[in-house]
Amino acid sequence: MIMNEVVKKTGFFNSFDGASIYYEIRGTGKPLILLYGIACSSHHWRHQLQYFSQNYQTIFMDYRGHQSTPAPTDLNQVSIDAIAEDLIALTQHLGLEKASIWGHSFASQIIIAAYQKRADIFSNLILINAFADNPLKKSLGGKYALLLAETLCMSQRKMPRPLTAVWKTVVNHPLTLRLSALAGGFNLELSSYRDLEVYSRGVSSMNLDVFTSLFEEMLSFQGQQVLRKISVPTLIIGGSKDSVTPLAYQMELHASIPQSEFLAVPLGSHCTPLDMPELVNLRIEKFLNSVY
Repeated sequence: MIMNEVVKKTGFFNSFDGASIYYEIRGTGKPLILLYGIACSSHHWRHQLQYFSQNYQTIFMDYRGHQSTPAPTDLNQVSIDAIAEDLIALTQHLGLEKASIWGHSFASQIIIAAYQKRADIFSNLILINAFADNPLKKSLGGKYALLLAETLCMSQRKMPRPLTAVWKTVVNHPLTLRLSALAGGFNLELSSYRDLEVYSRGVSSMNLDVFTSLFEEMLSFQGQQVLRKISVPTLIIGGSKDSVTPLAYQMELHASIPQSEFLAVPLGSHCTPLDMPELVNLRIEKFLNSVY
């Protein structure tokens, strides 16, 4: 497929509490809203933004304290619930009655929270490397990963400045990058090392208070009860080599969401949209052609 150059439009909108939220729009046509994982950026969706902007209107927003959206002074306004309200406010700002809404990783919890509030804004739903509750319960390392996460959050509350300095150094260290790839976060045989570097820079530059606040919420979130209420067409995509959120998570979602469709991406890591973009794009395109 020959890709034509697509104009990118950017802007800010005021959300429900007055927070200024950054967003981007590419292309024209039926709207697709793409939401990324915690501490991520639009880079994780770069293949999909380029491909689907040819025939659709692709939209994404930066979460509170992520990339171009500033963090609120009040950290109580940095929450899954607040970001779900931001998503709803984005559709209102753009005058969208409904949209195809996609979520990678942590974004699945935001989508679940938004669906519970305003199911009517969803035309269809795509969940990739998703989870409805604590993602560490079945991840590689399980209880050890949970212990490390709890230690990080507790340390940030007790000594934020020293930990922030250590955090920036450790996250960007080449060994850390390689370990995160080996743990199933990235498949460097399929995606590029640059993708991993872009992600690490985004994580290290993020306000650690914002990160730990959202991370703690992610671990305590309970969204299973909402899944059976989802009545819109849903496509679930998981990576067969994803050790961060193993295929068991995607299978649980598939079993819980009525009439959902499922794709397991061979060799896919926790970043399947980067690993095998052609396969992911073609499967999503088939899904959209049948339901949208």
